[in-house]
Amino acid sequence: MVATEDWKDEFVEANGIRFHCVTQGEGELVLLLHGFPECWYSWRHQIPFLARRFKVVAPDLRGYGRSDKPEGVSAYTLDKLVGDVKGLIEAFGAPRAHVVSHDWGGAVAWMFAVSHPELLDRLVVMNAPHPAAFARELSAGLRQLKRSWYMFFFQLPHVPEAAFRANDYAVLKRSFRGWAIDKSAFPDEVLDELAREAGRQGALTGGINYYRAMMRGNLKQMMRNREALTFGFPRLSRPTLLIWAEEDRALEKELTYGLDRYFEEGMLTIRYVPTCSHWVQQEQPLLVNEFLDEFLR
Repeated sequence: MVATEDWKDEFVEANGIRFHCVTQGEGELVLLLHGFPECWYSWRHQIPFLARRFKVVAPDLRGYGRSDKPEGVSAYTLDKLVGDVKGLIEAFGAPRAHVVSHDWGGAVAWMFAVSHPELLDRLVVMNAPHPAAFARELSAGLRQLKRSWYMFFFQLPHVPEAAFRANDYAVLKRSFRGWAIDKSAFPDEVLDELAREAGRQGALTGGINYYRAMMRGNLKQMMRNREALTFGFPRLSRPTLLIWAEEDRALEKELTYGLDRYFEEGMLTIRYVPTCSHWVQQEQPLLVNEFLDEFLR
């Protein structure tokens, strides 16, 4: 299913960062934004499928893989990550893009959609909560807060990185195969590739700095202003598809409820994927690709 012969490695400058991107195809731009602790390789099943119709660009996000890894937590705030998306679209010479995202890539994509709707054609988010829904559920009780325990662990200096590196990246590998409902989606060679990319110099710190920046600034501000965020978040006017795997250990399904108020009428579509873990595009690629093919018209 994964045809790699036509993939290309490209390096582009965007927003002051040198990004490694895997590209394939021609046509309208589709930008694929991965999550933690992943890299461009998380989209291995989607790249050749979408490249039949589109110019597909799957970057290693800032701090990951072969892209630049600026030092310091302040280099990973949401405004800079949103600026990266804008810069990547411009670097590939496109007037706008379809943005397809997962996990942290989805968090960035939500804010990009609000900040730069003129650069967005269609938005796809997979298992990444709308910011207002996340603030709502965190403040509603302990259930989502307990699921988000790792965000607090990641605030420790050096310890999370050491935990991921220990025993040949056993924690990282267990996070993928251990969470997966269909364990066959993560054979040893896939886990080894994901671990190899995460093991590049500075990549673990870069990825974890997303959480450190969020807790030190973005999340605090979000929780202080959760009522205004809940009722005043800008309504999105671009067609949006939310794909949600229902067996996500980190994010509860309730995060997908009550979202219509944040969209213009008819702009939001939700597709649930039962019996699937957080790693939805890797664990259920055929179904995800079917959803993408239907939505990206």
